[in-house]
Amino acid sequence: MEFKHIPIMLDAVLDGLDIKPDGIYVDGTLGGAGHSSEIVKRLSENGRLIGIDQDADAIKAATERLNKYTNVNIVRSNYVNIRSVLNGLGIDKVDGILLDLGVSSYQFDNMERGFSYREDAPLDMRMDQSQDYTAQDIVNDYSEEELRRIIGTYGEEKFAGRIAANIVKERQKKRIETTFELNEIVKASIPAAARRTGGNPSKRTYQALRIELNRELTVLEEALDDMIDLLSDKGRLAIITFHSLEDRIVKNAFKTAENPCICPPEFPICTCGRKPKGKVITRKPITADEKELEANPRSSSAKLRVFEKKA
Repeated sequence: MEFKHIPIMLDAVLDGLDIKPDGIYVDGTLGGAGHSSEIVKRLSENGRLIGIDQDADAIKAATERLNKYTNVNIVRSNYVNIRSVLNGLGIDKVDGILLDLGVSSYQFDNMERGFSYREDAPLDMRMDQSQDYTAQDIVNDYSEEELRRIIGTYGEEKFAGRIAANIVKERQKKRIETTFELNEIVKASIPAAARRTGGNPSKRTYQALRIELNRELTVLEEALDDMIDLLSDKGRLAIITFHSLEDRIVKNAFKTAENPCICPPEFPICTCGRKPKGKVITRKPITADEKELEANPRSSSAKLRVFEKKA
């Protein structure tokens, strides 16, 4: 299966990164190199692109797509390890970093990867296929309380308690192994009236399992400060999120980096000593326009935020 990667809000991303021809840029979620193939076109021979992804299929596809460029380094890793990746390449600072979070079209559409509730497949959802633990293990090993917590928190599912209880009930009969088995449990847990709106009833539960399995929010929180610190003066960090939990983390991190002072408002001068690291370029997140929404419905929930470092 071809690794298709439709770059979300490509023009806005390129504008947001404010690419310098001789600059060094990192695509921390390389995927099929949809964004990176356009970034590298804007670089001179002295510029450099580093692509990072934990998905072996993405690494293969991106390598084939970018192999004609001599100023590209592709590394299989998680973007949370960006500092060690750059150290390994002898790089101290970069001019721009891009994260396009969430699941790629390829991962969703490749039935064997188990990300989609639309196809019957083993419950997998691993972004890094080298790890042993899968979504099936979460469904069958987590306690009812743990399942309720992650489905309620990461899936923002109001029927999380019912779903968790029914998962535990069904797995006592036999191990839950496939997407369609889980779909039936979720469907039975949500009242018919509630199922008539809001799309597929499994969507929120799958999101929760995927986030938990791949530690998506934890990794994002852990990486943001490092990424901002790795930017050179006027360097930019551009991040595309796909749900409110991710967007909130990015929004708050950018806000804190712009105004880190923790002094009480009544203090006449700052005494905490925390200095701003830069400024938020996007006061409101950038979203896809009507043309892109029509061409790529998966862009409907995408939000782009950009932060610029200052010396």
